[in-house]
Amino acid sequence: MMNDKLIECVPNFSEGRDRSVIEAIREAIVQEGDCELWDYSADADHNRSVFTFAGSPQAVENAVLRFTRTAAQFINMETHEGVHPCIGATDVIPFVPLKNTSMEECVQLSETVGKRIADELELPVYLYAKSAKTPAHQRLADIRRGGYHRLKEVIAIDPDRAPDFGPRRLNTAGGVSIGARDFLIAFNVYLNCTDPAPARMIARKIRESSGGLPGLQAIGLMVNGYAQVSMNLLDYHKTSMKTVIEAIAKESARLDVNPLYTELIGMLPQAALSGTDPEELLLRDFSPEKIIESKMSGIRY
Repeated sequence: MMNDKLIECVPNFSEGRDRSVIEAIREAIVQEGDCELWDYSADADHNRSVFTFAGSPQAVENAVLRFTRTAAQFINMETHEGVHPCIGATDVIPFVPLKNTSMEECVQLSETVGKRIADELELPVYLYAKSAKTPAHQRLADIRRGGYHRLKEVIAIDPDRAPDFGPRRLNTAGGVSIGARDFLIAFNVYLNCTDPAPARMIARKIRESSGGLPGLQAIGLMVNGYAQVSMNLLDYHKTSMKTVIEAIAKESARLDVNPLYTELIGMLPQAALSGTDPEELLLRDFSPEKIIESKMSGIRY
């Protein structure tokens, strides 16, 4: 199908272990004829899956309502366990303008879809990033602080934790964060140690909120038996993956550990690799299919 407008959507779900649930979510996306699924991955330790797809604004809206309903049906946040912070079954839904679409249009779409999720599924919805209506909701980390169980305690009494749409209460599907943003690179660095302490110390040192690298969010976790520095690069123009890996190598040397390998979650624009290459970044299982432009060149819209 032909369409002049193209939006990227990168939803994150609080399920990375049950393949039947992940497959049901995948089906909810590919069922929309005017959308194309580009990438998806799941991790059992994070207990999280990340999908990347693109489509026309109306098709993306339809797909979002469908997969949010599917996730709410199958994912119970009361029993959810995983190392990654989260507040809901469909934890976050970002919109990124790709082709003939402005950031303002993505903001408007997030508001339209957010209100529909609240009205039709009776879930609390938080507008974040470029869509945020209040400073307390600008940063995803602030919305997620304390996770689902903490939000359940304070959603009705803390003004900063009140949703933009929907009820001030949680059911087993939790809450949803939705918003428009620029390209974000989810980049994880594994260290050659089985103690999470070095990863936590490194994350604290390099993240922007601690006075570190601009536009960098980072936490230290244990994943696949190794310490992991899990990061979001909010603006790769300000802080590149090369800058991040150099900073981690410097800090890890002080702690007598080393970067073992890295991984990309989702996709990235070609420009994010300017001045470096996957080998220099220690990227494991990287292919050109992870580059957004490689998908756009072949998409039939």
